[in-house]
Amino acid sequence: MGSGSTLKFALCEVLQFAGLCVPLFIVMQRFAIIVAKVKASAQPPSDTSTAYWLIVASSIAYVTSTALLVWVPLKYLVFIKKKFLVGRKKWRPVALVYVILSTLPCFAFLIASSEVQINNNMKHDTFTEIPVSLVFFSLICIDVVERIRHCRLTGQANEMGRDAEIPSTVLTHVEPITPASPMTPAVSGAAVSGPAVPGPAVSRPSMHRQGMPNPLQPGTSQISDRNHNGGGIRPETNGVIPGINGTPGRPFIISSPELSSPSMTGPAYHLSPYTYTGPLRFLCVSDARADVFVDSFMFWMDTVEMVRVAGHPLVYYSGWVFPIYIFSYVSCLRVVVMPNTPLLSSLGVALQDLPFFFVRVGLIALFGFVTPVLYLMKNLLVCLAFIYFNFMTKLRVFNTERMFF
Repeated sequence: MGSGSTLKFALCEVLQFAGLCVPLFIVMQRFAIIVAKVKASAQPPSDTSTAYWLIVASSIAYVTSTALLVWVPLKYLVFIKKKFLVGRKKWRPVALVYVILSTLPCFAFLIASSEVQINNNMKHDTFTEIPVSLVFFSLICIDVVERIRHCRLTGQANEMGRDAEIPSTVLTHVEPITPASPMTPAVSGAAVSGPAVPGPAVSRPSMHRQGMPNPLQPGTSQISDRNHNGGGIRPETNGVIPGINGTPGRPFIISSPELSSPSMTGPAYHLSPYTYTGPLRFLCVSDARADVFVDSFMFWMDTVEMVRVAGHPLVYYSGWVFPIYIFSYVSCLRVVVMPNTPLLSSLGVALQDLPFFFVRVGLIALFGFVTPVLYLMKNLLVCLAFIYFNFMTKLRVFNTERMFF
């Protein structure tokens, strides 16, 4: 067991350090080639090899100094569990340092390469695939390693010791409720016409335990599953959860990190979000550790498309390379926030969708359809939906009980 943990630790550290170094070396080497081409085309020609090796040596010195002065001390502080770094678990210091030390210099040299070629009337290299396939793949590797390094890489995930830091909507806390006897409303003073209607057979959590909210009432928020298509368990209006073997019609309290209070205690049961017992049940498999890879790639798709536009020759040799790389880098700062933090939603709108919408409108107006309209509509609808459902629905004109929709 100890050798397996050591091997996993070494593999994670090697992957993260490679993600820090490789993009810098390749981008700066390509920038050194551009500078050498400029020196060779100058009148009179200058020494190209000196300029090339000076930039390469500078990249090696930069990586070495940042690794020794920043990366290694940060890793040491994280592993000895310094409270100011990992105490609140709301942000990821390793991702922040990576974005500052690696992604920022890469984007800076990409902008510098464009300016050097424009100022010297040269069109040698547009870095078509390097920012998209190399820089962002390194970001994805850093994100995946940070999210999965504390999980077991062997065995099943639906066990009692499952890592709680992996974002998932699988139910993690299910408690049985003692059914309450039907209560007949008391009749006082004047006579009440009609027979008395007994109350529901599910007791409120406030009767079962003080200080607990009632998560199962008709018309309240539903439990959604972002990682599985149509796989969430939907509680019925009478508080009964279908699909639980051996307990037909038995009421339960469902709680999750978003719905439960810290004072809730009791046994935890891990339920699959979708239960299928047919002949093709082997296809209905899901593991949160595998979903981490899907979530990490999907997290960067909009930013990847924006950076891909910068590789277009019409865009790369223009001034639009500045807002594209600047706003793309600002969008990369979202990786610093933990994946299950509620702050991530507003940051996605403020740092990505809103600025990307205006940049894409300008690009389409000047260069044509160099970026798909689908991403433009995505940015617009995400911004409108965020503003409407979070702010406008609180206004009196939208806060009505009439069931128009």
